[in-house]
Amino acid sequence: MKITAIVVLKPAAGAGASSSGGGPGSEAFVLANATDVSHFGFFQRGAAREFIVFVARTVAQRTQPGQRQSVQHEEYKVHSHNRNGLCVVAFMDDHYPVRSAFSLLNKVLDEYQKAFGDSWKAATADSTQEWPFLADALTRFQDPAEADKLTKIQRDLDETKIILHKTIENVLERGEKLDSLVEKSSDLSAASQMFYKQAKKTNSCCTIL
Repeated sequence: MKITAIVVLKPAAGAGASSSGGGPGSEAFVLANATDVSHFGFFQRGAAREFIVFVARTVAQRTQPGQRQSVQHEEYKVHSHNRNGLCVVAFMDDHYPVRSAFSLLNKVLDEYQKAFGDSWKAATADSTQEWPFLADALTRFQDPAEADKLTKIQRDLDETKIILHKTIENVLERGEKLDSLVEKSSDLSAASQMFYKQAKKTNSCCTIL
């Protein structure tokens, strides 16, 4: 079992809407980011970091307030939870229990608001502020048993309310294409975009996630 990344974001206003301010063309701001790409090949790590931020923005921007989503991609799952406009996205392998994953996401949101209050509401760009808790959580909760301890406290977590998606494409607004988002993304270098195109041709698209 592996947690690859935990990212806290502020989606643009109207997240999940197709026509208002938070629809296609708007981007979520990264407020905090803890990533471990040590299990990737050395030459893949840069692209992996870039794709993690790209996918985190894409999913967060399309997770409505109050919504929990899980996106399946091959052996990985991307989990997101938007609480009153503050969103956390986590990248985990398929073996990490869903209930434990969302208990961890709840904990991250609780701790972020304890640490920073409502200051995130004024964010207009990505933050480079260090948040030691997130890096510690990425290490500590690699063991789902630690997250299970949170689950016992968070009795209100209802798994039936988690929206499950089979692919990243299922999260996108009608008319949006992943290829187009990749091409337009400022998170992805030319090398990462080329990697994506080559991986897609060999039917191993986004396996770095």
